[in-house]
Amino acid sequence: MAGFGDPHLHTVDAAGLRLGIVGSRWHDDLVGHMIRRAQAAAEACGVTEVITTRVAGSVELPVVAQALARRVDAVVALGVVIKGETQHFEYVCEAVTTGLTRVALDEGTPVAHGVLTVHSLGQARDRAGLEDSIEDKGWQSTVAVLDAALTLREVSKH
Repeated sequence: MAGFGDPHLHTVDAAGLRLGIVGSRWHDDLVGHMIRRAQAAAEACGVTEVITTRVAGSVELPVVAQALARRVDAVVALGVVIKGETQHFEYVCEAVTTGLTRVALDEGTPVAHGVLTVHSLGQARDRAGLEDSIEDKGWQSTVAVLDAALTLREVSKH
């Protein structure tokens, strides 16, 4: 996110929806906090059921997101990938983005890409929803994906 143009979705009425949350264990302090923020957003939106699980790293997120997408109405994938000195960053970011997009399209279930792809730990902290963060990707990703699930529900009625 560029830090501007935010649609300012605070909550949506997601009563009756089921949500899956999958987070990586890399940068556990930040991802753990993002998961707690996603759970808080789900509760604030009235989500009926939340399934939360963890995987080793961000590359593993898409396959578990797909398994969740077969059981729930929406999925949030959360992780942190920090650029290092090798090409690994680009490969991981591309694999995660392509994988999560494919899951959403193949399963017809919205999947939020809440994986922070940043250049520094400071940038990750700024987006992780901490007390002094400028963004809250756990919360924002959850509300956005629930909004998409509700939109799909409306579209399917017509």
